[in-house]
Amino acid sequence: MAEGEETTPGTNAPEIYRYKAPWPLYSLNWSRKGNEPFRAAVGSFVEEYCNKVQIVKLNEETRKLELHSQVDHPYPATKIMWLPDEKDTRPDLLATTGDYLRIWKVEESSTTMECLLNNNKSSEFCAPLTSFDWNVVDPTRIATSSIDTTVTIWDIQAQRAVGRTSGEVKTQLIAHDQEVYDVAFGENTNVFASVGADGSVRLFDLRNLDHSTIVFEDTKQTPLLRLSWNLGDPNYIAFLKMDSNEVVVLDIRVPCVPAATLVKHKAPVNGMVWAPHSSCHVCTASDDAMAVIWDVRSIPKGDPDPILAYTAPGPINQVQWSAIKPEWIGITYDDTLELLRV
Repeated sequence: MAEGEETTPGTNAPEIYRYKAPWPLYSLNWSRKGNEPFRAAVGSFVEEYCNKVQIVKLNEETRKLELHSQVDHPYPATKIMWLPDEKDTRPDLLATTGDYLRIWKVEESSTTMECLLNNNKSSEFCAPLTSFDWNVVDPTRIATSSIDTTVTIWDIQAQRAVGRTSGEVKTQLIAHDQEVYDVAFGENTNVFASVGADGSVRLFDLRNLDHSTIVFEDTKQTPLLRLSWNLGDPNYIAFLKMDSNEVVVLDIRVPCVPAATLVKHKAPVNGMVWAPHSSCHVCTASDDAMAVIWDVRSIPKGDPDPILAYTAPGPINQVQWSAIKPEWIGITYDDTLELLRV
């Protein structure tokens, strides 16, 4: 259902767009198409086989977020990402992970699955995928992480003229000693990082996969759940530990020693995202219902202080920063999506 906007007194500019779904929400991603700035995909979190993914977009006339289309998704989507396409030269595609990697095509009034990609050809069973990343520099590359300790690099071929999308495994490697929980590309097409249950952050280069570089190891081997690479300044990676109310910022030039720790939240942090337009700002979101923006320019002289905070009505599950409209951030809590002007 659509819900209204909230405006600042004395202005007509909305500060918050809100959308309520029929079920709890987890995954979220902003559209990366220049002509669709106020469009998002959200995924349900229901403890059943049948879950949903919805495409939500702003109705320019009513100034409300409305449902564009909905698809069934086996199990909750662990991550959703739109194809990076700010110049609108590629098909309108969406990817999700769960039991498999799926590519979806979004059309004028509907969304359909283009292909289902399975990296295990020897078995009909699959190891669940925990996360993935779509390379911004080369959108033919997707990296997926899995509980089977592997990272898989996919070659995605999307032809606008043909209207069909396909994919095949480019390479697969054992990335960690235990489950891999997240993966992210760096500033180019070859370098990526991963985190996992063994408590380490590892760097890989597709040009030389004979070894990886361990840039951080938690002394207590606490699982690391999420990482976010600062593409504005690729020397910095942020990551979060399981059940921790802190976010660690790492300078990969000085491995193993945190460059800073972001300490503000009163409950476990669920997500963080670097600003797409600034190398100095990162947003974190937590079970304490707070979304906090930090200015990290004080690194390495000291731990950064928060510069802006928003308190939601419930624990925040996900936070995403719009690359097309960088003055907007999206969050999900309970059954609600909120788009916030910052």
